[in-house]
Formats: sequence, C-alpha cells, structure tokens
Amino acid sequence: MMSMANEPGRGGAGRGGASSAVDPAAFEAAAAAVEAALAAGARYADARLVDRRHESMTARDGDVRSLSQTTSVGLGVRALVGSSWGFAALGDPAGDADARRTGARATAIAQASAAVPGPPMELVAVPAVQADWASECLEDPFTVPLAEKGDLLTGVTATMRAAGVAVAEALHQAWDTRTAFVSSEGARIGQHVRETGAGMHCLTVGDGETQRRSYPAFRGQYGTRGWELVRELDLPGHADRIAAECQELLTAPACPAGETTLLLGGEQMSLQIHESVGHAIELDRILGWEAAFAGTSWLDLSQLGSLRFGSELMNITIDPTIPGALGSFGYDDEGTPATARDAVRNGTWVGVLAGRDSAALAGLGYAGSVRADGYARLPMVRMTNVGLEPGPHTLEEMIAATDDGVLMEHNRSWSIDDRRLNFQFGCEIGWEVRNGRKGRMLKNPSYTGIGPRFWSSLDMLAGRAPGEWRAWGTPNCGKGQPGQVGHTGHGAAPARFSGVRVGVRG
Repeated sequence: MMSMANEPGRGGAGRGGASSAVDPAAFEAAAAAVEAALAAGARYADARLVDRRHESMTARDGDVRSLSQTTSVGLGVRALVGSSWGFAALGDPAGDADARRTGARATAIAQASAAVPGPPMELVAVPAVQADWASECLEDPFTVPLAEKGDLLTGVTATMRAAGVAVAEALHQAWDTRTAFVSSEGARIGQHVRETGAGMHCLTVGDGETQRRSYPAFRGQYGTRGWELVRELDLPGHADRIAAECQELLTAPACPAGETTLLLGGEQMSLQIHESVGHAIELDRILGWEAAFAGTSWLDLSQLGSLRFGSELMNITIDPTIPGALGSFGYDDEGTPATARDAVRNGTWVGVLAGRDSAALAGLGYAGSVRADGYARLPMVRMTNVGLEPGPHTLEEMIAATDDGVLMEHNRSWSIDDRRLNFQFGCEIGWEVRNGRKGRMLKNPSYTGIGPRFWSSLDMLAGRAPGEWRAWGTPNCGKGQPGQVGHTGHGAAPARFSGVRVGVRG
C-alpha cells in the first residue's frame, strides 16, 4: 500500500500556493502503469493514484447519531486503443508489479472494445506539465477534535429541539484527497484538495403536513476550504431563527397559484443553475453519450454561439479557479489546467463542459471539465463551478421594484426532465411581495418553467451589495453508470423573473 500523506511534494508550489504533499512513490506507481499500458499496445494512457480520507458526523435532537471515518488508496488507469477507452482500477497497489498489471489490463479492455470500432477518436491538445497544486486550507478539519465537532452539532440540534420542532438534525463532512497523475504525454501532476462543509435543518409536524427549515442550505454549505468555513457559517447563531420559522410555517397561508413575478434567493438560484444549465451544457449529454442513465440535453451543438438561452442579464461561467468554491481544482483528472470560460454570455449560449475526447469530436479547442469519483471510477465530464455572474441590482431594489410577486428561498424538492428542459421546484419558505414591500410568510411555495423561456424572463439580478453573491457547494451531484458522486460549485445571487407560474400542485 502506498500512502500519500505527510510526504514532501515534488516541484515548487502550485497554482494553489502550496505543495501538494504527494508521495513520490505514488508517481512511480502511476508511471509504471502508464508504461505497461503503452507496452501492451495503447496509443495513449494516463494513471491516477488517489489517496482519500473522509469524515462524516451527524447529530439529532441533541445527540450524536453517527460518525464515519474512512480511507481509501487506489490506482485508476485509462488506456486508448483506436477509438476505444479501457479502464482498470486496483485498490491498495503493493508496488510496481501491481501497477503494471493494472496498466496492461486497461489496455486489454480497450483492445476488446476496439473490436467493434467507433468513429475516429482524437484528444484535444493540453500542455504536459509537471506541477503541484493544493487548495487553501487555513484550519485542517481533521485536526479539529471530534469532541468539538460533536459539541457544535449536538448544541445546535438541542437548541432547535428546545424551540419545539419535532426533529432537529445537523451534520458535517470533510474530505482530504491527494492525487498523483501521470500521462504518456509527459504530464506529472500532484494535487492536494481539502473540502469541508456543514449544515442543519429542522422539521415540524402539523395537521396532515410537515414543514422544514434549513441553514445555510437544504444540504449544507461546502467548499475547498478547511474548518474555517464551518466556523464562518455560525450555526449556533441561526438555530433559534430557523426553528421559529419552521414553527411559523405551520400556520402560514399556502402560496397562491397563478402567474406572477418570482424572486429567488441565492441558494435556490444555485440549484436552478445546477439542474437547468449545468447538466444541460455537459458535452457528453449533448452528444448522447449519457442517454442511458443521466439523460441527454435539449441543446444542439449546431446552435453553439447563436442560441438565445436567456436574457442579457444571464452570464454563466465555467470557472474552476474560484478560490474556496467546491468545484475548484488546479488540474482536472485528464491533467488539463483549470481555466475560466463562458458558457452563456449576455444570454447567448457560447460554451460547454467538455473532456479531451468529446471536445475533439465536437470540433472544440478546449477541455478541462473531466473528473472521477475516486480512483475506481472512469473520469467523465462533470460540472466544476458553473455560476451566474453578479448582477447590477440588490435584493432590496428588486423587492422595491415589484408590485405583486413571491419571494422563495431554500430548496425543498426538484424535478426536471431528462433533456433538462421542463422543471418544477418546491421551496421551504416564501413571502408575498406587494407594492414594493416584503409581506406575509407563505408555505409550500413552488414554481415551474421551461429552461430558455424561464431564463429569458430574468429581468433583475442582484449581486451589487456585499454578500449577495456566493459560491454555493453541491456535494451530491449524481451521474454515470456505475454511479459517481461529484462535488460542484455554483455562484449565485438573488434574481427576479417575470411571468412565472407559481403555486403548482403535483
């Protein structure tokens, strides 16, 4: 077994400003796998030796309910023969012999696949760099005592429970991932990424209904940062408020049905972006490669650069360079350097999430959006940080400019078709907006729409005031067969849409 912890990294400080601390033996194993894949007949090969540590703790009603601490080390190898990929993985490789067998097996799988040839397969060129990269981490989450973490989570759940809610839960998670990447083109990259997050929610039960309130988001907030992120969330400072709002929802009137002006909070906007934009611009979906499980996309490559996706306020970027955001990295799992680019500019669709193979097939000159869920999964096109740039307004200005509308915050449910076109979302809480003022609370708010029609109705966008724009983290994005869980980021601020159908039931 090869550990990559607590060892000096090779080369200088990377784009993250710190050594990746990857064990040199990990690079030797990855290089041996690549050499064996080439010797067996591959025309291209790459290998990743991944060492990952994960911790998760949950608390309910004042008690710790679960604690999970896991580690995994393994080698994943890709080999390209003709137009076919082969992939093989091995947990806990003992040395070069194991690595070489894994590389040769990846080539054998590719050769078997190549027996039924597909279209010619090329790879978009990327620089073959030798580098280290590490995400910034001011306080290592794995050095924070478990007792302190447990006190935090049990304390906030006890506070919420004492306020009268039926169930109060909180959780934290942390990941420490070190990767050694080697390619047959000469790349040799070490990365060290630490991710941390936490959140809490409560449930209250009334006559035939259940209401929920969450903070800071329905799944928590996560980033490529250390425990400082959790401290900044200040869970104790919000426990009483969300418990009180949860109770108040039981007696609040239901969100009325009809067509109106819709204002969405930043957290809900992040999921709107994730589901109706992020997945839609994944190039493997557009090409039909993911149709079996994850679905396709309503987008047509022939319209790239000309299709009207939304209003001129809609500026979506693909940016894995945002410091601290959950979809950030120095290099993707093909060794492509992290680079920011546009996906939608002034409402026009101009870019996609792509890998080296899909981009070449589509005639594009860029990649950089391929990642894998650990060593044992084939790297595939995934979201990085897909976000909406800040707008020229503030939330207060949007409310003041609205005569009749509904403000909705915090996601509760979502549904979207397999082409990422028609959608329906339910939120935890809403408020009437009348004559430029935020009014009474509304329960069970929901809205529905069709992607380009909805985004074309975007008529005001916040982000001018400090703190309105935020990079929200989604740690549970599912895709692929076998399934993979991806970590993505979505920059968002409150936004206003005109003529939206709200209060939908079923």
